[in-house]
Amino acid sequence: MMRIALLIGLGAVAACSPKTTTTTESVSISQTVVVSAAPVESVSAQPLNVISAEGYGPLRIGMTRAQVIEALGPDANPNAVGGPDEAACDMFRPTRAPQGFLVMIEKGVLTSVWASRESGIPSDTGLKGNDPATKVKQTYGAALETERHHYVDSPAEYLTTWSTKDRAVRYEIGNDGKVDSIAGGGRSITYVEGCS
Repeated sequence: MMRIALLIGLGAVAACSPKTTTTTESVSISQTVVVSAAPVESVSAQPLNVISAEGYGPLRIGMTRAQVIEALGPDANPNAVGGPDEAACDMFRPTRAPQGFLVMIEKGVLTSVWASRESGIPSDTGLKGNDPATKVKQTYGAALETERHHYVDSPAEYLTTWSTKDRAVRYEIGNDGKVDSIAGGGRSITYVEGCS
């Protein structure tokens, strides 16, 4: 009888031993968890908060005003004047956008995005406000169009690089020879007074 009790006790200990298949299954499960981790490409699919010819962050040139508002919020300062005819053209900073960032909406469609020197928002090449014009010229080389500034004497100028016939990034250079603002999008980036 004592032998039977001892064998039953040893059997119970053996059944609870960590040397069972439970350990192997546990390792297999943790390996599966590592393998099934979120793919890296989902992180890189997130839009970057830089000015490009195609937009800024979640904003894409060609979006409707409603889509812009859904992405970054309504006009942060609705009492400010955005254009002489806001139905035709309006510029405003969405509430969830950084200070110094503006969108241009023409006939209900996003046509360009703008970042001032103070915003700290870079272009898709990493250029930003206060960078010298020489750095912009070195970055783009012969692909850059140069135009004299309409209101400020040299060294102020406009430096534009077209990625397609209707999409570009434009750097406005101030009278200190540094990037004053960056605009990205369609032909509206060439406007010199807001909506005109």
